[in-house]
Amino acid sequence: MATRLKIDLSSMERTLLTVPISIPMVALIGPHDDNLRAVEAAFPSVNITVRGNEITLRGPHVDCQNLENLFAELMVVIRSGNTLNVDTVKRSIAMLETTPIDHPAEVLSLNIVSNRGRTIRPKTANQKRYVDAIEDHTITFGIGPAGTGKTYLAMAKAVAALQSKQVNRIILTRPAVEAGEHLGFLPGTLSEKIDPYLRPLFDALHDMIDIDTVPRLMQSGVIEVAPLAYMRGRTLNDAFIILDEAQNTTPEQMKMFLTRLGFGSKMVVTGDVTQIDLPNGQHSGLRVVRDILKDIDDIAFLELTAEDVVRHRLIGDIVKAYDRFDEQRQSLRPIRQ
Repeated sequence: MATRLKIDLSSMERTLLTVPISIPMVALIGPHDDNLRAVEAAFPSVNITVRGNEITLRGPHVDCQNLENLFAELMVVIRSGNTLNVDTVKRSIAMLETTPIDHPAEVLSLNIVSNRGRTIRPKTANQKRYVDAIEDHTITFGIGPAGTGKTYLAMAKAVAALQSKQVNRIILTRPAVEAGEHLGFLPGTLSEKIDPYLRPLFDALHDMIDIDTVPRLMQSGVIEVAPLAYMRGRTLNDAFIILDEAQNTTPEQMKMFLTRLGFGSKMVVTGDVTQIDLPNGQHSGLRVVRDILKDIDDIAFLELTAEDVVRHRLIGDIVKAYDRFDEQRQSLRPIRQ
């Protein structure tokens, strides 16, 4: 911002922001002024006027100052190659309202991996903490509802680690609960048997690696996708290992998986403890693992919430609605004497 002029009139402030010519105004305020309208809705006490490359703010001092900080952060985000949209603007506003403040420029500018001109980045402060935890710890648990990016970001970190030669291979696994892990009773080849249970991992992988390259990497063993039952008895060295849908592991299976860790490897365990599909009321290994491992160094637990849902806006609202429903149902249950 090149200039900043303030005039105090009856507790109101006038702040003039000049946007550098290197930043197109449409990138900042959005097509049809969509981004600007999102900002105005969040700061109803401030009158915002845009003329050319100048933005004039008129309102209370604190709100004008917060808006100035917001526009400064958004300009850094644009310079980093991000495209602003209404969701990005709303998430940026929410970050700046936290204590301590999470800076959108730091969160949204972190590049994990790029493919075909597309760059994968965290979209919320909590997602950045999750990505940082994976970088800094040998074993990381990402726990949260659907759509929070826990598996997708772990996959991106795995691909980045493979590309930078930090590991020699990627191993992706999840429990095939729906088949009772008795895959031999299912018709077809091994690939045909496990495909329905591992398809979400393939879908994420194809976003990050050229689709023609994936079969070659799988054939050579650089990428392995297999049910959890196939991990038993192995030691996994120099690998980035992801266990998805971990809420559907038993405590015994969770222990088996974690003890597969070899030298030079990283593990990421992801799951949603509200979506347990284990039969016969079996306990989830993901529910108890924190109590067991909470005092061990180099293991991180990250909680992602409905606020971190980055799919369709309605998904976050749906998750929150179900959380409220579950809380109400729990409160109405009779207390056993």
